[in-house]
Amino acid sequence: MIPEYMQHFHRKKVTYREFDALTRLHFAVFVQRVFAELNPGVSYLDNFHIHVINEALEDLRRGDERRLAVAMPPRSLKSIIISVAWVAWLLGHDPGQKIICVSYSQELADKLASDCRQVMQSDWYQRLFPKTRLRQGRQSLANFETTAGGGRFSTSTGGTLTGFGAEWIILDDPMKPSEALSDTERNTANNWIQHTLFTRLNDKRTGRIVLVMQRLHLDDAIGNLEEKAPGTFRLLSFPAIALEDEVHDYATPFGRLRHLRKEGEALHPEREPLEVLEEQRRLLGSMYFSAQYLQAPVPVEGNLVKRAWFRDYQPFEIEHPDRIIQSWDTASKAGQVNDYSVCTTWAAKGDRYYLLDVHRERLEFPALKYRVVDQADRFKADLVLIEDKGSGEGLLQVLRAEGFGKCRPVLPERDKASRFVTASAMIEEGRVYLPHSAAWLDVYLDELCGFPGMRHDDQVDSTSQALNFLLEEGNPGGIFHYYRQEHEKREAWHKDRTVKMRAPRGVSHFYGIDGTCYPVGADRILWLTEQDAAGAMAAGFVRLPPDR
Repeated sequence: MIPEYMQHFHRKKVTYREFDALTRLHFAVFVQRVFAELNPGVSYLDNFHIHVINEALEDLRRGDERRLAVAMPPRSLKSIIISVAWVAWLLGHDPGQKIICVSYSQELADKLASDCRQVMQSDWYQRLFPKTRLRQGRQSLANFETTAGGGRFSTSTGGTLTGFGAEWIILDDPMKPSEALSDTERNTANNWIQHTLFTRLNDKRTGRIVLVMQRLHLDDAIGNLEEKAPGTFRLLSFPAIALEDEVHDYATPFGRLRHLRKEGEALHPEREPLEVLEEQRRLLGSMYFSAQYLQAPVPVEGNLVKRAWFRDYQPFEIEHPDRIIQSWDTASKAGQVNDYSVCTTWAAKGDRYYLLDVHRERLEFPALKYRVVDQADRFKADLVLIEDKGSGEGLLQVLRAEGFGKCRPVLPERDKASRFVTASAMIEEGRVYLPHSAAWLDVYLDELCGFPGMRHDDQVDSTSQALNFLLEEGNPGGIFHYYRQEHEKREAWHKDRTVKMRAPRGVSHFYGIDGTCYPVGADRILWLTEQDAAGAMAAGFVRLPPDR
């Protein structure tokens, strides 16, 4: 019975011996066999882009080119082709080659190394390349050597390369998508690639470099290299949906073929037809889809949010909301040259979010504190989100000390652009509603639709903080979970405080040794821990007999 991966050649009545010869001579056939080795029982779906990449790699091996960059969508066989099959192919034909392979994480680098090792230890591979054998002993998960002195060394972006040199360098997805919007992460990765990794070629005149990735940002590895060294890398770009008509000529084991791809066609319709890709676009949002799937890091339309994505609402639509939350972005200082403090007020009904009001004002700290309470009372907010850094950190401490229990600290884990991308996807889905008219509406839309190119971004930060919270924690179950946690914290708080104290007159609060703020009520009575009671007595507090 002919194996699954031989069906392509069945019409030619290829024998097993001829198939071995084809596999040894033609990398396209070798890729099919590698796929079958790593994915037993899974059908191999051939496509033109695989052959175009194969031919470009062969151009490098012959020395016609020395640098190749390939931009293609996720799950398009890029790692199997380049990090696994191509490395095994090179070592099969020349076991003395030294190859460095890099991926964004060591876990991924180890997985690709393991797959390559599996291929090279298979019976069919050893039959095809009898002179290529792995050295026994002292092999690690990430690295292995051949008996001819060559081998495959793996590391992650930013990893240690001291003492390693190579004839080939292969970068396979050098950066995580989640880190691409961080200037710091991008700059660190790009600097390491250019100033550390590329210096490891044994011979800069003849060494080859292959970079394969999904595009993530204008200044990702491909974008940075195109800007700093234009024309150095040959670039192959395969958008998941064609942005224009394309013509591709490529070699196969049975002659050259031409593939004509029309604008709007899917890259590999047997695997991911247009309806699947459009669903991905909806789930990811235009920015991520444009970069990762279309290989065009900036959407054709422009910035992250479009005015047309927002829905209008009428007042009757927001009657009886599930909850109302407010989100504060506080400026570090007041003054004409600094950002505003902004409060956005949101009504949530199911998975739809209605912007009720935007309060935007330059405020000194005392006025800011009163405004937070005033806005919460005005809209009967259930929860008030305040960023727990900068002026927000002190604001939270004072509000808690004065008994304002609605505030919720938010500590952002990503940069503002990354947070806003998540919010923009919710807006694009049509889940965010604005009033048909409001005095603040035009200024609000100008800032959101102009980000990141606007002078101020305080309304952006307040909006993304609110929408990210509603997405991650803001469902009814999440709110109840939050209040249950707060109740448990208060119960634990009271269990630890067993010493009854009376404060001196004129004292409004007392700070414990761990920074805990104890508010003093009108009766001047408060409960402290034993540890804090000693310090309080030194400050004039009087210890009272417990009555509970």
